[in-house]
Amino acid sequence: MLTFEQKLEVIEKFPELTRKEVSMKRVNFHFEESLYDKKIVVYHLHPNGNGFVFVGDLPHYETDNRGLVNIRDYSAGQLRSIVADSIDYLSQEAEPPYDKRWINEDGEKLDLVFEEPFWNVYTGKNLEESFGTFDDAEDYLLDQGFRERK
Repeated sequence: MLTFEQKLEVIEKFPELTRKEVSMKRVNFHFEESLYDKKIVVYHLHPNGNGFVFVGDLPHYETDNRGLVNIRDYSAGQLRSIVADSIDYLSQEAEPPYDKRWINEDGEKLDLVFEEPFWNVYTGKNLEESFGTFDDAEDYLLDQGFRERK
């Protein structure tokens, strides 16, 4: 396990992060250029070596319900990697929401909307069907004779 000082040395090599002292000798590191309200990359790094890094919903990390990963036992390489991933995550524009109109030969219209975690098919404001994946929703619409309106 890296010491507090060793973790600070790794984290402080990221010039885009700003160090902020917090209570009980803990330190946060903020990414002020974040495209989101969330700006804290390193959260509550403590002199005992415990601390957290925000990675949101990146799939290759096991997070708590706030999107944080405990870095207590991380090596220098792992710490560099997770901090870089966090900065990259907070620098990326979110994909625009999927909300497309589908139409059939008779001119009937359905809307396919991604409302995490479901793909919902609406007739006007009424929910017609709900699917776990885009492929399932698309298969349903195609089977019903609908095509995405371009």
